[in-house]
Amino acid sequence: MRTLSVTLVSLASAALLTLALADPAVAQAAPAKLLPGSEIGFVSKQMGVPVSGKFTRFDAQIAFDPRKPETGKVGFTIDIGSATIGDPETDRELPKAPWFNAAKFPQASFQSSSIKALGGGRFEVAGKLAIKGNSQDVVVPVALTQSGGNSTATGAFAIKRLAFKIGEGEWTDTSMVADEVQVKFKLALTGVGPL
Repeated sequence: MRTLSVTLVSLASAALLTLALADPAVAQAAPAKLLPGSEIGFVSKQMGVPVSGKFTRFDAQIAFDPRKPETGKVGFTIDIGSATIGDPETDRELPKAPWFNAAKFPQASFQSSSIKALGGGRFEVAGKLAIKGNSQDVVVPVALTQSGGNSTATGAFAIKRLAFKIGEGEWTDTSMVADEVQVKFKLALTGVGPL
């Protein structure tokens, strides 16, 4: 009799677990994975001339179903010391205290708070961007395209570098380096559900 009771309890537990996992409100999207070819870059203006750069090391934590975007989560960590504009002298300056201060703040991060569908494979991702110990709310437009089992997410948004204390001291002069910086990304992903 005891064996039968234990078996019935086990079956009931298994059934409840199965129902919970089948419930869309309970089920979570499987994590997506970044593929080679993903890029996070930036464009700033120095004395009115656009200068492009990129981060060569970053990671993402993405769980996203395009058909249920409100249940998704997007998180990024960026190795701030990996910033490069391709000029060795400038690249040596970027990790230093006036700019990114990579020794004290080795990572920048983004964590989503909401994702909204705009239609036609376009989404709006709101969240908190943290750089150099300073956080700001940002809204990131994202366009998603798909081919085979892979997805590509692209977008761009503007930040004010001085809000994050990027460029301190003499570098707060915006006639030398503009305050506005465009952040651009192209993320190659696998594991995103179909549009």
